[in-house]
Amino acid sequence: MTYEKDERVDAYIDALPEWQQTVCRRVRDLVHEADPAVTETIKRTVQPYFVLDGNICALLAAKTHVNVFLYDGAMVPDPAGIITAGHANKTARTVAVYEGAQVPAEPLLAMFRQIIANNRAGGWRRLKKD
Repeated sequence: MTYEKDERVDAYIDALPEWQQTVCRRVRDLVHEADPAVTETIKRTVQPYFVLDGNICALLAAKTHVNVFLYDGAMVPDPAGIITAGHANKTARTVAVYEGAQVPAEPLLAMFRQIIANNRAGGWRRLKKD
């Protein structure tokens, strides 16, 4: 898959241990697969964000896992049960991927697509009010 990369996101990923690089690159590919118009940037000084008409997700590497923050206002269904934290959070929920675990590609891709559709429809804040 070919897409425009932000070299600051590359620098963030390249500085991580190999297993975290693999996770981050897989998530990065998935979010761009969800919609070719997705762009990537850095927010909060160093954190990679993926955006299209609003935030879709962000990456944050922790010592034992990689957090994928989904900016969905808890509106996107999770039938596969991949959400690991933030169930009651009004802004973002988290999918944690631990060393040795596979990125839940299909459920994550479906969630990215729904978040993008919600963003294009005005964003989850607006949609929750309707």
